[in-house]
Formats: sequence, structure tokens, C-alpha cells
Amino acid sequence: MMIVREIGHFFVGAMFMTRLPVPPGLAFVEGRLARAARYFPLVGVLVGLICGAIFVAASFVLPPVVAAGLALAASLIVTGALHEDGLADCADGLGGGATREKAMEIMRDSRIGTYGAAAIVCSIGLRWAALASLQPLQGLTALV
Repeated sequence: MMIVREIGHFFVGAMFMTRLPVPPGLAFVEGRLARAARYFPLVGVLVGLICGAIFVAASFVLPPVVAAGLALAASLIVTGALHEDGLADCADGLGGGATREKAMEIMRDSRIGTYGAAAIVCSIGLRWAALASLQPLQGLTALV
């Protein structure tokens, strides 16, 4: 059935992009991730809704800076910090690689370097400050 197959592709996308639980029995099949890529934006909306709900709920009882920190922490947990890992790899490679080959070698290294750490601190810090400056519903919209 086509709908069941498409729902399966959505869950494969969620399995790749997040740490959210998915129905058991989803196995990696060659080409399935490529077909699931069309659902990555929908997975992003789901992650944004989760983090936005946390931001809105926390904003009722906590200062904006704390609510923003909780929402960002939730995004790191839900996504397994996938984007931060990629950002760190990219920053390390571009910052430390004098040649294309050296940059690629640095990006493949699982250790984080100075450029990667600085990029993560700047990225999270700027997102934190921006989110803390928004009203709850504006923050929800921005996260989605």
C-alpha cells in the first residue's frame, strides 16, 4: 500500500534525523534514506514543534533566557546534536585545512578542534540570545 510505504519513509527520515522512537522493524534498505529525504522538512517541523512547545510552556513559569535554554537543550537531545556535529566538522576543516585534501581529512576526524568548538559556542549562543528575545508564540514560530 502506497500510504503505508510513505509513512515508512517518513519514519526512516525521523530515525536518521532524530533520536525520537520509531515503530520497530524499520530496517535500513539501500535507497530508502534517499526516498525518505523528501520528509526531512516534515521531520524538522516535528522537531520545531517539540522544542517550541517546551519554549512556550517554560515561558509561563521561567524567565525567557531559561525557557530558551531549555528549548535549545531539547533540540540537542531530540536531534542527537546532528547539526552541531556537522557544523563543528565543517568549521574545523575550513579553519585548519590548508588544502582541500587536508580539510577533508580534518572533517572526517571524529575529534573536535578549536574552530569546531568556537563554531558550536557561537551558534548555540546566538540562537539562545535570539530565542530569548522573542515572545512565546514568536519563538514557537521561529523554532518551527
